[in-house]
Parts: sequence; C-alpha cells; structure tokens
Amino acid sequence: MSQSTRAQKFFEDPRIQQAKQLIADATREHQKNIGQVQGPLSEQLAQNYEESLQKLAQNRGGNLFYRYLGSGFGNGPFVELADGSVKYDFITGIGVHYFGHSHPELMGAIIDGAISNTAMQGHLQQNTDSHRLISLLLEQANINQGQFEHCFLSSSGVMAVENALKICFQKNAPTHRVLAFERCFHGRTLGVSQITDKAAYRQGLPPTLTVDYLPFYDSSDHQGSIDRTCQQLQKYLKRYPCQYSCMIMEVIQGEGGSYPGHEDFFKAIIQILKENHISVIIDEVQSFGRTKNLYAFQYFKLDQLVDVVVIGKMSQVCATLFKANHKPKPGLLSQTFTSSSTAISASYHILSTMIKENYLGEKGKIQKIHQYFSSKLKELEKKMPDKITGPYGIGAMIAMTVYNGDMELSKKFSFDLFQNGVISFMAGANPTRIRFLIPMGAIETKHIDDVVSIIERTLQQTE
Repeated sequence: MSQSTRAQKFFEDPRIQQAKQLIADATREHQKNIGQVQGPLSEQLAQNYEESLQKLAQNRGGNLFYRYLGSGFGNGPFVELADGSVKYDFITGIGVHYFGHSHPELMGAIIDGAISNTAMQGHLQQNTDSHRLISLLLEQANINQGQFEHCFLSSSGVMAVENALKICFQKNAPTHRVLAFERCFHGRTLGVSQITDKAAYRQGLPPTLTVDYLPFYDSSDHQGSIDRTCQQLQKYLKRYPCQYSCMIMEVIQGEGGSYPGHEDFFKAIIQILKENHISVIIDEVQSFGRTKNLYAFQYFKLDQLVDVVVIGKMSQVCATLFKANHKPKPGLLSQTFTSSSTAISASYHILSTMIKENYLGEKGKIQKIHQYFSSKLKELEKKMPDKITGPYGIGAMIAMTVYNGDMELSKKFSFDLFQNGVISFMAGANPTRIRFLIPMGAIETKHIDDVVSIIERTLQQTE
C-alpha cells in the first residue's frame, strides 16, 4: 500500500523538478544583465513608462509616492523598473522583499505553492503547508520558554493586529480602553487607525476605540524615561480603573523613526500591566526577522511576559500568536482566506533558511551587515557632519537623519536618492529620518559600499 499521497508524487515528479531547475537557470542567466544602477533602456520605454504612471495615478485616485512601476524582475538588491532602469531596493516594499528580487531558491518555493490546487487557504481549506508553517512559528517563539500555544495566520499585518485586539477584548471583557506608545504605528483599518498616533490617518473617521498614550523610551535619559512612563501609566490606571483591556507596543518603532526600546523599560511597564490584569500585545509586523533574534520580543528578553505577538511583512504571511489563557471562543477569529499557498510556501522557505544559514545570533548575518552599514554611515557623518547624523536602529532596520531632520529637505533628499538609484523611505517627525529595510537575504558588503557612495553624492547635490 502506497505511503505517499498523490500530491506528494506530483510535487516530486521529475518533470516538475526539471521545470523548476529550468526556471532557476533562466533566472540566473537573465540576472547577469542586472548588476548596477542604470537609467532607462530606451526613450520609447521611458515614454511608455511616463504614460503608464499617469494612467495609474488617474485610475487609483492619486500619485504613487515614488515614480515606481516594477518590471517584475530583479537581481537580489537590484530591481528593474518598467522602463528598464535599475535601482537598489533598500526599503524592500517597506520590509516585504527580505530576500531581494527574483531570488532563484525563493522562486522555487513560490512555484511549489503556485502548483498547489488551493490558491488561497483559509477557514475551510487549510493545507499541510499551513500546518508546517504554524508549527515552525510556534517552535521558534518558544525557544526561550515563550509558552505560546496558538498561532492564527492572516493575510495582512493590520488584520493580525485586529485579531490580537479582539482576543484581548474578549478575554478581558467588559474592559474597552487600549494603551499605546506615542509615535506608534499599528495600521490604518477603521479600528486600528484609532491607535496609530497620527491624526491624518483617521481624519473624517468615526471613533471606534478609546486609546491613551504613553511616552516611548528615551535613550538619552534611561531611568528618567522609565520613571516618567511608569508614572503616566499609574495616572491612567487611577483615572480609569479596570477599564484597560491591553497595551499594544512596538519594541522598535519603525514608522516612528527607527527608535528601539530597552529591556528595562519594557519590563518596568509590563510589571505594572500584569499587576492590573492588562494583556500585553507586541506588534512585530515590521521588526520580525530584523534583529539578531527571529522575534524582536526575544531580543529584549520578554519571552515569558508577552501574551500576544503579531508578525508580518518579511514573513510574507502575517500571524497572531497567543498563549493558552488567551485562546478565544469559537467564532471570534475566522477569515475566508488567511493567505495564498505561494505566500505560505515562501514564508516557510525564508524562515527556515534564516534559521539554518546563520542569519541570527551575535555572529549572524543580520548583526554583521548592521555593523558594516552602520560603520559606513558613521564614516559619512564624520565627513559631512552638517548634512547627516546617525545611524539609528537595530539589525536590518537602519535610519539616518539628514539636514537636521527638516521634513521638506528630507523629502527632497529621498526623491533625489531615488533618482540617483537607491530606494529608501521617510519615517518619524521632529526629526524626520531616512530609513532603510535591508534585503538581508541578498545583500553583500559591496552593495553597501555602492549605496553609501550614492548617498554621499546625493547629499552633495541636495540643498
């Protein structure tokens, strides 16, 4: 009697394996022509590109932030646009393209998902690869006695946040208030936009949640920062006793400007939250996979203190992990589809590769690349102290301040840098920072040398 399913025999069919190898070979062959920044390949392509950008802006109801339309091909940290131009992608779709562009092995994993009969997996139809991914996420979350027992996949980071909030509201009913940090970003749905600390993102929207904000960690005043935040927290608890369901926190503020917190800071806050039976949600949609630990809460040694953690972006599939005492009642969490089979397959490949190939730990690739990029930016600061300060951030989250954080000059710099061949993005306010989310699965030190050279040239021309 056969011990293999028909699906296993299909996926292992030599013709399938040969097809995947042919695609990988073709990918590598065509990538030989993408190895440096360059402009449009022809005037005709450039003209078609401009027309497409104008039409797209009209159809979507607004311009793209950058004049970016990808061709669908690239080579690691390089991405080709639809006019044939090539740029360094150092923002990776705000953190999504962790292995860069057209990574042959990752493409192979995506093909495995693409030939699955279930294009979108969800509430009624979940394949074995979802089970495999969930098991890996829980296993890695618990390597330091994290005690997470459950993991619910979802199609977007903000949906994972919504699920986390629902879990905590149900557990701690009838509480209804939420605590968050100043400068936080958690998403833009009708509910979560009330938490994200940016009024423009909820302009014209009706109120849905009651949120109170605490100051985030200030590295220039370690103990004072801890004391001020804990004092403010105690004031809220006294003013609104037994009304708080949860506190949601980024341990590294990404959109806020690449600001890391501190272990002492978080533990002091969480101790007060625990004493008052308030659940702790860690939002790692941006920071997941970007420190020397797979989970950022592990970096800050919060393993046994966190109740719910949310991941996304580089993981391709987003997820909400939670402990047994936060398990919701049937019906609270349900999605028609939690993700695509291609994303699920890609996610498992990315995470397992990181674990097996020495990305993590003190001597892992993430730490080494961070140290190298940071050292190069520090050298640039010494050469041009009136134009750049930094670097800031942790791991694969790196930022710098240009022109003393002036918003308009920083914006101009980001557009000039894009024009010169490096894609970055802005973050924070007062000061505004330029941030990078590095394509860790494809980056080499030679790429960083080239990018820093382009940054220097751009600083010289931006006034």
